[in-house]
Amino acid sequence: MNNKKRLLFVLIGPAIFLLCCFAIPGAAFPTLASRAAIGTVAWMAFWWVTGPVDYAVTAFLPIAVNALVTMCDMSLVISNYASETILLLLGASILTISWEETGLDRRIAASLLSLIGDNFRRQIIFWFLLSAALSSILPNAVVCATITPIAMSMLKYIKEDDISNSRIGSKLLLTIAYAAGLGGLASPLGGAMNLVTVDYLQQLTGQEYMYVSWVIRFLPIVFVLVVSNIIFMIRDVKKEESLGGSREYFRQEYKKFPKMKMEEKISLGLFVLATVLAFTRQFYQDLLPGLKPAYVFIICAILSFLVHRSNGERLMVWKSVQSKIIWEMIYIFAGGLAAGTLINESGAAEKIGELVADMGLTGGFVTVFVIVTITLLLSDVTSNTATAAVSMPVVISIIQGIGLNPIPYIYIASVGVNLSYMLPTSIRAIPVGYGLQPKYMLKEGYKMSIMVIALMSVLCYLLLKYWDAFSTI
Repeated sequence: MNNKKRLLFVLIGPAIFLLCCFAIPGAAFPTLASRAAIGTVAWMAFWWVTGPVDYAVTAFLPIAVNALVTMCDMSLVISNYASETILLLLGASILTISWEETGLDRRIAASLLSLIGDNFRRQIIFWFLLSAALSSILPNAVVCATITPIAMSMLKYIKEDDISNSRIGSKLLLTIAYAAGLGGLASPLGGAMNLVTVDYLQQLTGQEYMYVSWVIRFLPIVFVLVVSNIIFMIRDVKKEESLGGSREYFRQEYKKFPKMKMEEKISLGLFVLATVLAFTRQFYQDLLPGLKPAYVFIICAILSFLVHRSNGERLMVWKSVQSKIIWEMIYIFAGGLAAGTLINESGAAEKIGELVADMGLTGGFVTVFVIVTITLLLSDVTSNTATAAVSMPVVISIIQGIGLNPIPYIYIASVGVNLSYMLPTSIRAIPVGYGLQPKYMLKEGYKMSIMVIALMSVLCYLLLKYWDAFSTI
């Protein structure tokens, strides 16, 4: 990017912010805070996509802008930069650095390639199904944060780790992020946003909501989403496209590796321990209520600094480790959370809900389309949990206002709440931190969003109209 073009993009960012502050009708968003929050998100999105400054720098805009135009309590904004998820990402990043120090990353890569094979389509399908399956019972961020570095090990092994210039790497990391988000829809355990929805269903009906009911009602939706998303991701991948080298070649390469050293085993053991404890928290949360997944990863990261090589040297030294931590990923994730805080705390999200309520919806296909579209787009600029907290009461009040059963519309809203594809917010910041270009994410994401909105609007409307169980708990 030449200097003139870069300067133009730099100036357009704040110009978009000012335009939102003063051109958005006051009748729709009466407070400057709400308009400024929308402007901040638009500014961040533009800079992330065009890249006139580093992505991590853009992630700090919520702090800078909120200091100039107060949209909410600054402590609420700053807390996003040291949230539990940020600590989880930091811990996972440190643990995977130990893989590189011991050579474990190359061993894992060769092992995966020898098992799955080199066919690119098969690789995409494998990583998608693995990520989606895990995220159905685990927080999406945990899944994406643990699966992505494993995939990166493989990409580094085949020399496709320059993600910004690698079609294979970009597509694979995007696949994992999309699948980790989508899989959360399969069960209430898939994320806090689903638990928020369950809480509203229980308040509405006065009955305990059985998790198996969720699985049954969302099964056809998840099936269609998985199939359509995979087809989208492999649409431009030829059947014979290879990662380079046959399965037999990678099997031979794997056999060449020497026996695992003790430091290599410990490095792998710490990551597996952190992952297993994060995945099985429900079994020990009563005994150790404070040991959440984020803190498990931090503890294991600390332990990794106590490991010594067979020659007596320390495996991990902070001076070298800190230069390898993917700080950009951490800051981009935090910036997305902070932008969501501005949207919610400024009242912008609430006003969006009021505008939807004033649209004169009648409960038919248009209502379904509007609910899916608004919740999906809102999830792109704020967290899924915040979208659920804001949208569910609005949906309930709108549907009750027109005299209909709100339960199926709550399910429909949950679809949009769980899905988002376009911006490097939430878990989609993780692949960007590893080098994925936000403009590539937007290019693929807007097409995926259009496809998903169309598919889900039609499918949800059909379920609403012809499947009685979809209207009950």
